[in-house]
Amino acid sequence: MQGTDVAKQPVNPGAESSIETVDETKARLAGTSTGKGQPTPSRRVQEAANKRPLVPDDRKLAAKQQRAKSAEAREKARLGMAAGEDKYLPVRERGPQKKFARDYIDARFNVGEFMIPVMFAVILLTFFPDPSVQTYGILALWAFFLVAIVDCVVLGFILTKKVEAKFPGKAEKVRWYAAMRALQLRVMRLPKPQVKRGQYPA
Repeated sequence: MQGTDVAKQPVNPGAESSIETVDETKARLAGTSTGKGQPTPSRRVQEAANKRPLVPDDRKLAAKQQRAKSAEAREKARLGMAAGEDKYLPVRERGPQKKFARDYIDARFNVGEFMIPVMFAVILLTFFPDPSVQTYGILALWAFFLVAIVDCVVLGFILTKKVEAKFPGKAEKVRWYAAMRALQLRVMRLPKPQVKRGQYPA
């Protein structure tokens, strides 16, 4: 069947196929050619070409997202510190002994925590035209300072004994730490008080 054999033969046996391979299509779209005689791009090169950057193209949007993340982290740290979470506290505030000291101070009535209101009242007294009122106000302020210092010293001795009893052999020096917290208004303390007045730690 000579006619059939002729029909099966290509019209131009020496011509190259016009159908391009998948690799050739990718290379053409990428702006390169992978025709015959050109090395086929490796899989790593193709994957690198298909990867897109994780950072948004808009730098302003990226900066805004970064600021939002930073603000969220700062807010989380602030709330954690206020709640007394150990990992958010400064080094000097960390540890079970410091927590015990904070709870004991916050449960106690401390004379020094009223220092700011007393000083404010004395400042108001200085506006009175009567010199005797001003003098009495200054004397009252110095008397208050003396009482507050004595109260802090007593607190230091009591708290040191309690810390040594609760943490034998591992007690830290907490007198100065206790005095500084006792001289602050209760609402201004950080970490925030976690116990009520009279609710002393066991």
